Amino acid sequence: MLKLERNSDGERITIRLIGRARSEHLGELRTQMGSCGSKVILDLEEVTVVDVDVVRFLGTREKEGTELLHCPPYIREWISREQRQRRTNGIKED
Repeated sequence: MLKLERNSDGERITIRLIGRARSEHLGELRTQMGSCGSKVILDLEEVTVVDVDVVRFLGTREKEGTELLHCPPYIREWISREQRQRRTNGIKED
């Protein structure tokens, strides 16, 4: 289960992800991010589990300028590995 909490400091909106983030949650996450405009921060401090689709999504969003706040080391490493593998295989980012 994934819970999303939105907070704003007046300039940027932070979306906190809480729990297990899986591919079936990406639609809702995209909707939440889309309604926030371009100044979005994803707070990953309370994420417990992610799948490969979420890792790829996070990597792509980060490359596009979304800040990943409190990104756990295992997710950071997984994002890096996925990006290296995609470059090695000649696959364009999402």
